[in-house]
Amino acid sequence: RSSCGAPAGRMGLEPLFQAWSYFRRRKFRECADLCSQLLERPPGEQELDSEYTLFQAAWSLKTRALTEMVYVDEIDMDQEGIAEMILDENAIAQVARPGTSLKLPGTSQGGGPSPAVRPVTQSGRPITGFVRPSTQSGRPSTVEQAIRTPRTALTARPITSASGGYVRLGTASMLTNPDGPFINLSRLNFAKYAQKPKLAKALFEYIFHHENDVKNALDLAALATEHAQFKDWWWKVQIGKCYYRLGLYREAEKQFKSALKQQDMVDTILYLAKVYLRLDQPVTALNLFKQGLDRFPGEVTLICGIARIYEEMNNISSAAEYYKDVLKQDNTHVEAIACIGSNHFYSDQPEIALRFYRRLLQMGVYNCQLFNNLGLCCFYAQQYDMTLSSFERALFLAENEEETADVWYNLGHVAVGIGDLNLAYQCFKLTLVNNNDYAEAYNNLAVLEMRKGHIEQARALLQTASSLAPHMYEPHFNSAILSEKVGDLQRSYTAAQKSEEAFPGHVDTQQLIKQLKEHFSML
Repeated sequence: RSSCGAPAGRMGLEPLFQAWSYFRRRKFRECADLCSQLLERPPGEQELDSEYTLFQAAWSLKTRALTEMVYVDEIDMDQEGIAEMILDENAIAQVARPGTSLKLPGTSQGGGPSPAVRPVTQSGRPITGFVRPSTQSGRPSTVEQAIRTPRTALTARPITSASGGYVRLGTASMLTNPDGPFINLSRLNFAKYAQKPKLAKALFEYIFHHENDVKNALDLAALATEHAQFKDWWWKVQIGKCYYRLGLYREAEKQFKSALKQQDMVDTILYLAKVYLRLDQPVTALNLFKQGLDRFPGEVTLICGIARIYEEMNNISSAAEYYKDVLKQDNTHVEAIACIGSNHFYSDQPEIALRFYRRLLQMGVYNCQLFNNLGLCCFYAQQYDMTLSSFERALFLAENEEETADVWYNLGHVAVGIGDLNLAYQCFKLTLVNNNDYAEAYNNLAVLEMRKGHIEQARALLQTASSLAPHMYEPHFNSAILSEKVGDLQRSYTAAQKSEEAFPGHVDTQQLIKQLKEHFSML
């Protein structure tokens, strides 16, 4: 620190620089505390600077620090809640043209393994290699199914995107300010702030992210864009985000399109694509991404967006091609590596999948899911020495009961593969101890009970499995076989029809239905 005297009236600047330094180093709590001390000083100590007073600078910095503490990237955070799924007022074609809808799973051009090889979600799409908010929940056809989606299995109350996804954001003000909110929104004069663009932007982000008050944020953004004579693209994007959060997708689309005309930005393209996906227009979103790639060649987020849409539309071969393009641009992209690895595994190429998962391990990804996948790849690639050690490591790294259940379920499969049915039985039982809603474990336990000749137990387990996962064909098919064996042909026929509905291309189901029809015609 220099020994020369500081100019009169500028004593507060050093703490402000200190606060700015904290902010740059992402020490947001310390930054906010220091700004609070500056704001508590008597007004006489604050002298006008070139544009803003020290008071305004500290206020703006504290606002930004509090926002950063709870900031969530809106582009990736896309949780469609139950309210949006079931009470969706946007009319869409009930019978969409093949390959144009995400809501109707049958509309795919193939290109991927059948449900007999690769499990599907309840919306009928194959399980992805990487968990994203949009792949967590399916498109349930009934409220009961919706309430049983994976995201909501842990809470008693159905989640909506307005409540579940943003609960943490809305209560953030209580956590970060024990004395009460930093800014009392009800007393703010938005018109005054809208005329100060630098302050207005910090204030908007605070209201939108920290307070989760979309309506007030929209009011401020509307006044600010008016003050900027509708020439500032940033405000248009923010208004679009507010409309999107409020469920006004067509209005959001107009704002994002207008912003793109003024300033071509990758983020704006991603926001607009989110709107189209929510409106169930994946083809429009694909075209938008491809136009974006003409203007931003090699942009990883756009290529990845195309790959995700193809994957959701069940067009696995195209998705794999685009994920490979992602790796050409960024060879450490975890999602692309995981999805290509998963695709190779389900295409009966476990050795190649193993290379991709080992690559993730080399990159420093070290979690339960990765060791789970490594264990399965090693088993199917006949590298038995590594299989059990991978699963042991996966069990050790499991963070919750759902992950533990997955590991025990896969160990059950390994036990079936080596012919140790007693071990398999215990593994599937342990799966249900950790996760009582594991439909696949109920189904496999039922098969083991059938082998032991315990018909009633098997039937009860299959009923549980089919009620937990109506989208799976296996419980229905097994139930049909079981009923046919004991002579209950009517029940067998009903279950076989459900199996055919879940997986129309299943040959064994078709043969069983054919046999049953012959029985009925003889009667």
